[in-house]
This record gives sequence, structure tokens and C-alpha cells, in this order.
Amino acid sequence: MGYTVAVVGATGAVGTRMIQELEQSNLPIDRLRLLASGRSAGKVLTYKGQNITVEETTTDAFEGVDIALFSAGGSISAKFAPYAVKAGAVVVDNTSYFRQNPDVPLVVPEVNAHALDAHNGIISCPNCSTIQMMVALEPIRQKWGLERVIVSTYQAVSGAGQSAINETLREIKEVIDEGVEPKDLQADILPSGGDKKHYPIAFNALPQIDVFTDNDYTYEEMKMTKETKKIMEDDRIAVSATCVRIPVLFSHSESVYIETKEVAPVEEVKAAIASFPGAVLEDDVAHQVYPQAINAVGKHETFVGRIRKDLDAEKGLHMWVVSDNLLKGAAWNSVQIAETLHERGLVRATEELKFELK
Repeated sequence: MGYTVAVVGATGAVGTRMIQELEQSNLPIDRLRLLASGRSAGKVLTYKGQNITVEETTTDAFEGVDIALFSAGGSISAKFAPYAVKAGAVVVDNTSYFRQNPDVPLVVPEVNAHALDAHNGIISCPNCSTIQMMVALEPIRQKWGLERVIVSTYQAVSGAGQSAINETLREIKEVIDEGVEPKDLQADILPSGGDKKHYPIAFNALPQIDVFTDNDYTYEEMKMTKETKKIMEDDRIAVSATCVRIPVLFSHSESVYIETKEVAPVEEVKAAIASFPGAVLEDDVAHQVYPQAINAVGKHETFVGRIRKDLDAEKGLHMWVVSDNLLKGAAWNSVQIAETLHERGLVRATEELKFELK
């Protein structure tokens, strides 16, 4: 007997990919329900050749649902996820809303699937940029320990949604076809839709993702810092991030510097990454082989290369990490969590509702 699975935010960039991932999943599904906002209700999407009408997300929309995958924004998760849990569903949330809640596991299945065992009805997906870094660093942490992580990201515009993709393509077209100077382009979304000013992304790099916090780091940067510590269950790891948006449509790239507790020989590090689930080693500089964003699109894996010793720090290592931000960074990680819940027999209603109904 299979599950009834709901996708909340089914018409969005991540939601549509969740549907595609569920089509290929080994999760036993008897029925798929697609939920979205009122303005999207009535649209028809396909799943395994069947037409499914999108329903409006309401507080009573989760009756009979076993697993609910959320990717419709933090405010939607905050409001509706507790109702899903109350109705008996297990929620896998792809937004940032529950990530630092101590009652909510923050899970990358290859790294900390054990955290699912104590779930209280809601499991959170980490930030896309955090997920791929965890897959790259966990095999190193297991063997040599981690003291410090300094990461600079080069993030695709799809991380800001379909509207950001559209804005990027429009700007590039205006520069190429109409001769508009990049600095004169009209920008309405990036670097952050919620901030006061907007800047063109075409032929540009924006060192701001999300709005700034009181310590002058952005929320995106603080997400990477806090989530790394929570996933690796170690507040002593020093983590610092600089997150940059670049005019690439899909797949995030990261330059990661780490310092290990024990000296980690490069060839052994490469072997550890190559054998780690979900990681693919692409590191042959003699033949110019290294991870590239365009090659990661549409793939589940995290690609790691340019692994090399720091020239001055005995325990320092550098690497380049690339993954499809809409798949491993979002839709696939969510479906993978659902599969892992099934495999571990953890698709069950909670005994006590620990989340506030709003």
C-alpha cells in the first residue's frame, strides 16, 4: 500500500521539479495531490501521464495526506505545516522557516539521516548552498575532523525564483539586442526582492543574497554558518560565508577553504570524496577536468574538484563544489528525505503536536 503525498507550492520552480523527482522516485505513492495559492488553483499539471488539478492550500487540505512536501515560501510553511502535522502528515519543508527550530531535524540524507529518527512531524531541508557543501565536507569531517570553513559562493539566479530568471534573461537580451549599457538596465528583483535597492545581474556579480543582518552578513551567509553547525552537530566549527549572485541560470558553485583537525593528505581526501554517497570527484587538472555549473544541471550529485593543499596552512585545504541548486539543493533533497523516512519506517503521525497553529 502506498502513500498519499502532497506538494505545496506545486506550480513554482522547485515544486514542479519535486513532481518530476517523485515520478522517478522509489517512494510508493498511491495518490499525488498538488496544492498552491488560490490564484494557481485550477491549473492542471501532469504526473506519470495523468492530469492533476491544482487545489488551493487551506488549513483543512491535508486530511488523508501521509507526506507533505512544502516549497511555497516561509510564511506558507509557518501557517500550514502545523495543520498538515495535526492531520497526520509528515512535513518535509524546503523553506528556511523551521531550520533553526530545535524540535525540527535539518537533514541532508547522505550526512545526517539519523537525525530523522527523532522527528516531531516536520523535517527541514537546509539552504541550497549549505546542502552541497555538506556533501563535499562530510567525508573529510568523518576522517580528519573540521576546525574551520570559509566559503565564497557563486550562486545561480534560479535560487531567487522564476522571476529572477526572467529578469536575468530580459537584461541580457536588452544588452545584446538593444545595446543598453549594463549599468543602465532596470532591475526590479535582485539582489533581494525584499530590500530597498535593486541592481542589474546581467554581466555583473552581486555580493548580496537576501537582506543584511545587524552584523553586516546577509541572511544567506548566516544560514550557511548556522546550518553547518546544526547539521554537523558541532558548534565549535568556525564557519564564515560570503554569498554572491552571478548571471548563471542553474547550479551553484562554491570556493571552499577548510582547516582540518588532523593533517589530511590530498590523495586520501580525493579518495574519501569519490567514495562518499552523492559526491562525484571531478579533479584532473592535467586534463582541465573540474566541476562546472553547466555540467551539473539536471543531476542529483554534488561535484567536487580543484582539491589542493593550502600553501601556508598545514591543515588547510581548498576545493571547488558545484551542484544543481533546484535538485540536490531543493527538490531532490526533499524527495530523498521522504524516501529515507519510508526506508526507516518513520512516515508516522506524531504523538504530540509541538507546532503552533496560526
